[in-house]
Amino acid sequence: MSSHTFADSPTTKRPEGSAERIARIGALKLGRQPIVMVTAYDVAAARAAEAAGVDIVLVGDSGANVVLGYGTTREVSLDEMLMLTRAVRRGLRETLLVGDLPFGTYEHSDEAAVATARRFVDEAGCDAVKLEGAGEMAQRVRAVVGAGIPVMGHVGLLPQAARDASELRAKGRTADDAVRIIEDAKALEAAGCFSVVIEAVPAEVTALLAAHVGAPTIGIGAGAAADGQVLVLHDLLGITPGRSAKFVKRYSDIGAQMLAGVRAFADEVRSRAYPAPEHTYAIAAEELEALKEKLGGT
Repeated sequence: MSSHTFADSPTTKRPEGSAERIARIGALKLGRQPIVMVTAYDVAAARAAEAAGVDIVLVGDSGANVVLGYGTTREVSLDEMLMLTRAVRRGLRETLLVGDLPFGTYEHSDEAAVATARRFVDEAGCDAVKLEGAGEMAQRVRAVVGAGIPVMGHVGLLPQAARDASELRAKGRTADDAVRIIEDAKALEAAGCFSVVIEAVPAEVTALLAAHVGAPTIGIGAGAAADGQVLVLHDLLGITPGRSAKFVKRYSDIGAQMLAGVRAFADEVRSRAYPAPEHTYAIAAEELEALKEKLGGT
């Protein structure tokens, strides 16, 4: 079976090499090598991520905002997430692929969680899935892991819990809240998560969490103590317009280059500078004459 063909059966079969890719993440932590994860939504981004040597590509439900234009991550559908994930799968060969289970598709029962996770593996070729929260979600993790599908957990700021942008605020700024986040991460590890994302948490809290959790941790706005870091590709490349979150560092300004390029194209079309002769196809003179005759000599 190739890595792009999946069995349609009650027993989920992950892509070839999935176990090795999961083990590689654990080995990076043991070797104290920082783990690099990017969030991507299409084949071109996937190819760039793999060529750059990242360790994990996450197809995040943030695609709801970044590429689909929704106001929150809660609005993206399962079918839309699967479509984005399939596109990313086509761009990867060796990199670990994780799919984000969208809001409303896993929370209400173990059966729903397993069914959704299986679709990400069987239909989109994921090596693993990610879900948000602990508490009752730890039981969902146990069910999905029990079905043979690795799970990445997520603590701290939980975007799926936010009804609008005003609720997207850093977490763990009080001792009680920080204890809860650390206990959540420990519960997710105990439930079987192979890794845990920590989002928008003070760096000092992340350092304490990392001391209590053996699974690899991936930070986003959580300081340098995590075992790895993740950013959305559109954010780090400067494609996403408007104000970015505090934790985003822009490594390029592709958004400005895109705007300049499209403006230059529009200007050349309007001035008739484009297309130039080098951008057009030719027809032999005798064929052109024959064509004119067929059209009545016009």
